[in-house]
Amino acid sequence: MKNTPGMMGKKVGMTQIFDAEGNSVPVTVVQLGENVVTETRTKENNGYTAVQIGGFVVKEKKLNKPEKGALAKRELPMLKPLREFRVDDTSKFKIGEELNAEELFKPGMLVDVQGKSIGKGFQGTIKRYNAGRGPMAHGSKFHRSMGSIGPGTTPGRVFKGLHMPGQMGNVISTVRKLEVVRVDTEKRLLLVRGAIPGCDGGTVVVSPSVTKWNG
Repeated sequence: MKNTPGMMGKKVGMTQIFDAEGNSVPVTVVQLGENVVTETRTKENNGYTAVQIGGFVVKEKKLNKPEKGALAKRELPMLKPLREFRVDDTSKFKIGEELNAEELFKPGMLVDVQGKSIGKGFQGTIKRYNAGRGPMAHGSKFHRSMGSIGPGTTPGRVFKGLHMPGQMGNVISTVRKLEVVRVDTEKRLLLVRGAIPGCDGGTVVVSPSVTKWNG
């Protein structure tokens, strides 16, 4: 189980920075939200230990009645989205306090970034699964078709999970073991080495990687 929760932010885009040796490092910039502690879960009351975090301060009309009521009861600002993170100990989290990015993330540590991938619509097997194609000569009648999907007599059906054309992207995706390059608490910026899921402006969740970090 993780000892520290994650933080929510918005993907700003990709750029490059230069390290001490002058090497170019491709990074993705994440604009972190307020990340306010809104509730804690304990084994005595809930059967598990977790902390609930509110990502961004939003207008009241963007929340439903249960969300408004829960936040108003604790005299908290209107926050969305609300997400739980499993932790070992909830005693160090106080309702209403903001998470500090410098305390959770250190340069060099590994993080997992989760977001909704870019939707690419209905695609064939060549683009969706990198399948091969047929000859592109004039006499061929098989160019980008997927071909046979199985024998007819036995088993007489199509196996589940067979790679076929369909919706591509627009699903929750996680990229693991990305390195934190820089943390800027004043501007609430987090620089992560490499690419992360989603389009610019999309909401992402950055949490410590399940991989152990000896930092």
